[in-house]
Amino acid sequence: MGQAQLKRVTRKEKHDGGGRKPAPKPVVRLTAHDLAARQREISVSEFFTKNRHLLGFDSPAKALLTTVKEAVDNALDACEEAGILPDLAIEIAEISETRYRVAVRDNGPGIVKAQVPKIFGQLLYGSKFHRLRQARGQQGIGISAAGMYGQLTTGKPIRIISKPGPAKPAHEFEIHIDTKRNQPVVASDREREWTEADPATGEKKPIDHGTRVELEIEATYKKGRHSVDGYVEQTAIANPHAEITYVAPDGEPHVYPRVAGELPKAPLEIKPHPHGVELGILLRMLHDTKARNLGSFLHTEFSRVSPAAAAEITSAAGLSAGLSPHKAARGQVEALYQAIQAAKLMAPPSNVLSPIDEELLLEGLKKQVTADFFAATSRSPAVYRGNPFLVEAALAYGGGQLPGDELITLLRFANRVPLLYQQSACAITKSVIQTAWKTYGIQHSRGALPTAPMVLMVHIASVWVPFTSESKEAVASYPEIMKEIRLALQDVGRKLGLYIRRGLREADAEKKRSYIEKYIPHIGIALQEILGIDDKRKEKVCTTLKDTLERSRTP
Repeated sequence: MGQAQLKRVTRKEKHDGGGRKPAPKPVVRLTAHDLAARQREISVSEFFTKNRHLLGFDSPAKALLTTVKEAVDNALDACEEAGILPDLAIEIAEISETRYRVAVRDNGPGIVKAQVPKIFGQLLYGSKFHRLRQARGQQGIGISAAGMYGQLTTGKPIRIISKPGPAKPAHEFEIHIDTKRNQPVVASDREREWTEADPATGEKKPIDHGTRVELEIEATYKKGRHSVDGYVEQTAIANPHAEITYVAPDGEPHVYPRVAGELPKAPLEIKPHPHGVELGILLRMLHDTKARNLGSFLHTEFSRVSPAAAAEITSAAGLSAGLSPHKAARGQVEALYQAIQAAKLMAPPSNVLSPIDEELLLEGLKKQVTADFFAATSRSPAVYRGNPFLVEAALAYGGGQLPGDELITLLRFANRVPLLYQQSACAITKSVIQTAWKTYGIQHSRGALPTAPMVLMVHIASVWVPFTSESKEAVASYPEIMKEIRLALQDVGRKLGLYIRRGLREADAEKKRSYIEKYIPHIGIALQEILGIDDKRKEKVCTTLKDTLERSRTP
């Protein structure tokens, strides 16, 4: 055996332990009982603790914004529902480079003591999810999720002070969340005096009613349009009836005074529209209803279904109007569902919506934006999946905006709430890109936002905004919604086009006048030579021509 062959054998022996293969490890097979023992219920808090990105806490910068946003949404909704003009104070204090304290105080109606732990310490607890009525919050996740994020990143509880009236004591809570059980854990609860220093005099004054929420979170503060600074400014634009005082981490206060002395029209609550109900929901409603027959069920559980319409639907389904809803078989329910979808019914009422309105859109935009031209429109209500909604749009052009070679600034809102992230995934952005802006004298490259010194604002108001995720940052692209957005954009676009074309005509006329003005002295000299007039008459002719030219400038 050669030396090279001997070396190969030696290496092989080292590898397999002298030529013997290692014994295979025994395969452990789990039984169904073993697998069943590993299963356990997952609470919603525990789920979102591991998937916090779904709620908008996927980066330190967004975490700070989301925390402020959820607290402000709750504060504005509470004030408006109680008929109180909102007065908000937002304060962000830097504790360390990666840790901030966020506090939001409102002058709302306060919260009943027994409800405070559930509202702030239990996810999916709230009053808005089950009501078809326009509101900023919808799922009952927001502020409790912010408290959960603060607890997760700093270990600190959420701190709440609430006072329901001048004669009532203020209560201060510190609350943790038991994520395994999705239950609040009250760390402390005490009565206290609640005063606040007057910004003008520094004198401490008692708080009559309201709520203050304070959280300590891991976050990053950045300036700019996609930061808390931009969010507060845009909130002031969309809520001209609110007064907002904002203190940034640098300690500089920013005051956004209200420009509307009245609250928005209060939206009413309605029952679901039949065309927005799916088969599974219909089955559940039939099971839960207190109505004694199908005719009564259709008339009392839905909006826009009269007794006559209910009779037509049951007849089209081949069912008796006197059939008990609880006794309807699966096949009968499917026939009823098909008859409902085919029925011609009135659109749901629009008094469940609270738009900003054209006048206040302009007031809010003018308060924050310097421009040469403003335009706004508020569309009539439309419907998607049985849910009423409407679209509003406003723009500010020229003035102190970006240079003409920059893309426009697009401000997106849903139920008066700014949407700062996921712009490209939003139905609003897609509709802006698909609008033919060149028709209105604006530069526009295919597949991009238009290029102009312009701020464009689009607001969607609905009883249920179809967001693309729980973080509520982009509106889903329903065809009905995109159609209404495009129509609103075309409306303000036409107004802008008239302004731009008028400006171009005036610029062209001014250019022609400047040419004439340049040659008036030469005309005077020529007339003097032809007619033999003296210098005095020549000057008079030139003055007359200049006066005539000046009068042509006035409209």
